[in-house]
Amino acid sequence: MKYIVAICRFLVGALFIISGLIKANDAVGFSYKLAEYFDVFGMEWLKPAALVLAMLICIFEVVCGVTTLTGTLPKATAWSLMAMIVFFTFLTFYSAYFNKVTDCGCFGDALKLTPWGSFTKDIVLLVLILPIFLYRNKTQSLFNAKGDYYVLGFSTILITYFTMYTYQHLPVIDFRPYAIGKNIQDGMKLPPDAVTDSIVMVFIYEKDGKRYEFSPAEISKADSTYKFIDRIDKKVREGEKPPIHDFSISKNGSDYTEDILNKDGYTFLMVCYNINQTNKEVFAEKINPFVAECDKAGIPVIGMSANIDTEVEAFRHEVQAAFDFYTTDETTLKTMIRSNPGLMLLNKGTVVDMWHYNDFPTFEEFKAKHPLN
Repeated sequence: MKYIVAICRFLVGALFIISGLIKANDAVGFSYKLAEYFDVFGMEWLKPAALVLAMLICIFEVVCGVTTLTGTLPKATAWSLMAMIVFFTFLTFYSAYFNKVTDCGCFGDALKLTPWGSFTKDIVLLVLILPIFLYRNKTQSLFNAKGDYYVLGFSTILITYFTMYTYQHLPVIDFRPYAIGKNIQDGMKLPPDAVTDSIVMVFIYEKDGKRYEFSPAEISKADSTYKFIDRIDKKVREGEKPPIHDFSISKNGSDYTEDILNKDGYTFLMVCYNINQTNKEVFAEKINPFVAECDKAGIPVIGMSANIDTEVEAFRHEVQAAFDFYTTDETTLKTMIRSNPGLMLLNKGTVVDMWHYNDFPTFEEFKAKHPLN
């Protein structure tokens, strides 16, 4: 039995570390997923704490993975593992059964799981954690009591630093479809062998106050006693979606997506997904001087926000922004860059570079990295 427990400890510990590191690499993105769950469970009051909770979960998950592998504090670790897996198994089952959240965010953008896939993963983990929990009193640590606390402290410090670093800058590894080197237009296309939506024709009839749906093969059942109401196209199977399926840039009712993505040369996108939460101080310190130099060099800077025009105009005057803002979906903007504001550099639709507002370059630094033709 000890070999079974050892295998379970290795698998569970490794999976928790990998899962925690992937989420810690993009704690902001994980906080968006937590906010979705809060909406589902009617806990909107917790949304302001989503980021802090996301960071704590990432840290706790990695530390639990490390202590599982090393046998550090076996009783506390076993209880922590069991509590987490029971909670998340319930959460993923509820989400899958009622189709509330389409992706659990367990592995961030690195690996997308269907709701039932997430639940299955948690069931497997529950089976693996059970032996660890039942034999918690027989687990031997690789270290003595002093070494246990060193392991606990060191792993906590390292993962906390990593989580804070990626929050204050950008993810170290970018799994999103807007990562540096990706072409946005290519991301909006499905591969030739992709599974598409399956649509069937449905005829709606009424009889004795009740409505009935018939497929073309069943239409003969609708005799003269049925009254025809409508014909609709009904989706019976959800097809695959391209990595980027909701990207658009508009202004005053006109669409500028193709114009901007097809433009030769550099174009800067200044992403402020919600101007009410945007760091305003960085405009005077970094953005406005940078934009002035871009204007001299003939490089367009385009603001992107999901706010209404009146709010955007008031914001522009407040921060003295000398560039126009265009409208884009808020979820899209949050996906594009984990910074508010965030700066993205395009060249004919390809993402050349991006910066968190803590790392905005001077114009000279930009030219040194990306020489102008």
